[in-house]
Amino acid sequence: MKHRKLGMKALAGMSFLAVIIAVTTCLTIDIRYKKERMSEYNNMAFSYARAAAEYIDGDRVLSYIQTNEEDDYYRGIRNFLEISQRQTDLEYYSVFVPYENDLVYIWDVGDEEGVRSLGYHEAYMEGGKEAVSAVFCQNPPQKMSITRDETYGYIASAYSPVFNSAGDPVAVVGVDLSMPGIRRGLFHFLMAVILSVFGVIAVSMGAFYVFIRKNIIIPIDRLNKAAKDMVGSLEGEDTFHVEIHTGDEIEELSESFAQMNLELREYLKKLSAVTAEKERIGAELDIATQIQADMLPSIFPAFPEREEIDIYALMDPAKEVGGDFYDFFMVDDKHLAMVIADVSGKGVPAALFMVIGKTLIKDHTKPGRPLGEVFTEVNRLLCESNKEGLFITAFECVLDLSTGDMAYVNAGHEPPFIAGRNEGYHVRSVTPQFVLAGFEEMTYETGELHLAPGDRLFLFTDGVTEATNTAEELYGMERLELVLCANAEKNPQELLQTVKQAVDEFVGEAEQFDDITMLGMMFRKKKDNLTLRAELASLETVTDFVNRFMDGCGYDNKFQTQIDIVVEEIYVNICSYAYPDGIGDATLELAAEGDRLTLTFTDSGFAYNPLEREEPDITLSAEEREIGGLGIFMVKQIMDEITYQRIDGKNVLKAAKYTEK
Repeated sequence: MKHRKLGMKALAGMSFLAVIIAVTTCLTIDIRYKKERMSEYNNMAFSYARAAAEYIDGDRVLSYIQTNEEDDYYRGIRNFLEISQRQTDLEYYSVFVPYENDLVYIWDVGDEEGVRSLGYHEAYMEGGKEAVSAVFCQNPPQKMSITRDETYGYIASAYSPVFNSAGDPVAVVGVDLSMPGIRRGLFHFLMAVILSVFGVIAVSMGAFYVFIRKNIIIPIDRLNKAAKDMVGSLEGEDTFHVEIHTGDEIEELSESFAQMNLELREYLKKLSAVTAEKERIGAELDIATQIQADMLPSIFPAFPEREEIDIYALMDPAKEVGGDFYDFFMVDDKHLAMVIADVSGKGVPAALFMVIGKTLIKDHTKPGRPLGEVFTEVNRLLCESNKEGLFITAFECVLDLSTGDMAYVNAGHEPPFIAGRNEGYHVRSVTPQFVLAGFEEMTYETGELHLAPGDRLFLFTDGVTEATNTAEELYGMERLELVLCANAEKNPQELLQTVKQAVDEFVGEAEQFDDITMLGMMFRKKKDNLTLRAELASLETVTDFVNRFMDGCGYDNKFQTQIDIVVEEIYVNICSYAYPDGIGDATLELAAEGDRLTLTFTDSGFAYNPLEREEPDITLSAEEREIGGLGIFMVKQIMDEITYQRIDGKNVLKAAKYTEK
């Protein structure tokens, strides 16, 4: 029986996946843990080095070596370095000028026994000269060395050049960052992960198998049998009926079959009185076209509550040809699926095959499920009941609205056009795989693309490029690309209507022989938010959330480093001062649109506007200057815009920064 075969495949696949997950987890957790921790300290070390390098005036550095005299600015920088060193895991924080045989210190803070004074000459340590020379240039690489000290354990050393106003390197900032406990907790973490994975896998396998058997395997089997019997029962008295109560698209498909059966019966009665074969065929094609049109989403705007996307689609069917279809739907609250496809053949068989194909694709597109696996399963199901020998070319993609990552699978369909922000449309080369319903044992692979805010996507069927005029000329990809690029600034609806008009003008009086189907989408803006308890222990969670978001937007390392500093300063202030009793939440919302990144911090602590705080006098020594204010001062220096509001009993601090990506 088919459903037993499908069930055994599902169970075998889940078992194999469970073994793979368990084995790979055990083998890779140690490497991944150490790599992430090393990367964390690497970013932190370079953040401190770069922050000091950008803060120091490069035009004044060499004068201190020449005069060997300290002034207010010199002491202000030293205080800045001392404060930074004391409040972090930095062991040493120094600024020096490298020479051929030794280096000369300008500033040096850290352990009192090892601090060097202004003008102190020191020979290079082993490997030190090569490390400093590598970064003492206009475009320094990001390199870090790891050493082990008997006192401090693992030490991360990073260097960043100080530039003068002419853009030339004049000195080097060096930091030695302690990496305490890099292996601490690894064993407990590994065991917890392994136990969790095995537990989740076991429970998930059982629950998932029960779920797919009840909601997919059994209903599909019933529907498959009913579909096979439907044509044979049209001329009899028995009505089409199948018991499916899944409450989803499969039940909707069964109802569509029942409705289609009623309509086909009515048309067969009418066709019995008609002797002309042409009228009979025409009626069947009209039914197929109507069924197809009714199943396509046609209400626009499709998702008015989603600011991230603007989507539009249209299909212009040919008079005697049917088979194209498109679809778009939310897989979950963060993932948008888009499908465009072309069914071979004509008439009612093509329309029925389109209904099955469209429903199967949508039904099998689930959160977290690879699209290659979706098409592999849909292909197998289509092959089981494909007596007419039909096939489908299809392209499906799922866009993560929070990151811009887009997974896709291409079953012999036309490649998509993609336009970057402020750019024209260009064909994105994607490897076409075999058509659906052509070969039962075919497996499909998932591809990956990335869309940034402002990027646009254009999908189409071959009815566009193969539109033919009276001179037997094809419209072609070149003409299509020219029209898309000339109208790249238009929204999806305007763009599709413009392309359709251009195709109609090209075709002229020639007869349309294929469906023209198009789908356009603009990825307008990215948003994401995180709410958690305001406590310092959650700082790593916050920074990971911010960095994942910025990675998805394509921001460079320098920009991300500056934003990391701002996020840490503001979040630490909320955790430390917003809630006197230590209990409260904090919300961080990120929004990227164009070249602007906006951070919005919200907490329900007592009313406090940090922007009203008097800026610290950084020329004073740490003992002379009042405690506090330095963090918000750094935030103001880094961000381009920053505002504070008290709204509905909550503190709302909004900061924005512009960048050229």
